Amino acid sequence: MLVQSSRFHFRFLFPPIQKRIPSSLSFSVASSAMDSASPSMLFLCGKSSSEWEVAKSLKINDTLNLPNGGKVSALLQSEINTFRFGEYAFNVDLFLNSLSTKRFGRFLIWSPLLPSTHDVVSHNFCELPVGTVCVADTQFKGRGRSKNAWESPRGCLMFSFTLQMEDGKTVPLVQYVVSLAVTEAIKDVCDRNGFPFINVRIKWPNDLYLNGLKVGGILCTSTYKSKKFNVSCGIGFNVGNEKPTTCLNTVLKELSTTPNEFRREDVMAAFFNKFEMFYDIFINQGFQTLEELYYRTWLHSGQRVIVQEKNEDRVVENVVTIQGLTSSGYLLAIGDDNQMCELHPDGNSFDFFEGLVRRKLE
Repeated sequence: MLVQSSRFHFRFLFPPIQKRIPSSLSFSVASSAMDSASPSMLFLCGKSSSEWEVAKSLKINDTLNLPNGGKVSALLQSEINTFRFGEYAFNVDLFLNSLSTKRFGRFLIWSPLLPSTHDVVSHNFCELPVGTVCVADTQFKGRGRSKNAWESPRGCLMFSFTLQMEDGKTVPLVQYVVSLAVTEAIKDVCDRNGFPFINVRIKWPNDLYLNGLKVGGILCTSTYKSKKFNVSCGIGFNVGNEKPTTCLNTVLKELSTTPNEFRREDVMAAFFNKFEMFYDIFINQGFQTLEELYYRTWLHSGQRVIVQEKNEDRVVENVVTIQGLTSSGYLLAIGDDNQMCELHPDGNSFDFFEGLVRRKLE
């Protein structure tokens, strides 16, 4: 088998996908005016008594902190009602009562205002139970791909959670399991509440689209310690914030004559209920078991793209057709010359790629 590598970028032929624009989970942060010296409030909550004991221990020992010396004020679930957060605050009880998992989401950290949910779980990974989720009503130093900083407004569902993996080859694929769980969770909420069908689609590798507009994104990071990969998964999804693109509730209003709305708590609980099931299948049987469902949800099957390769002082263009995913999680495409190629992202957008690996069919 002949393997050849080169640097390139490509553009789509058809079908067109709307040009990437910042979603409402991604107002670019121009300043740190919201970042004050006061500690971030973290309410430690749990589904059962075992999680409550963890919460008490974390508070007593003052265990949690933020990167760069950021301070937190750890409080228990029972202390939430001593504050007035308003009607837009995340309803912890509603989420926990809707949760049916055995591992994921059972230990919950909620904050009304936080720099980044991802920083909370990744920075304190070893102190938290695996499967811990952190959710915030507003965050002002949210993390995107390629170290992009994002501000996330009220109405956006923003949460990060932890998992632990042993096989490094499967770590890059977990973002696809997360993406699939989000899209299936939306369908589940629609079915349970009698909402019209809302078709959220996956734009590879980790964006979520609705009616041609970006409404969400996935960020998965990992570190290696004690022969295990500590993975932090972050999700941002436009549930009730319609600017600057659109959101679930805006589309629902257009489709429904009744005043129904998606609730962040329902969406997040449905996500974990789906994710735990998909994750077990993924670990025990491999991603190929989920591929058919994934391909029904993504935007790219049969998509034609022009690959531009630099060959010395010339730029050579080749047309390829996307077939699916490779075993390593990159795009698998086939050229008009029947040669297979693997497409890699550049870490920031789907429009430019770092490398192309061509494999001749034997």
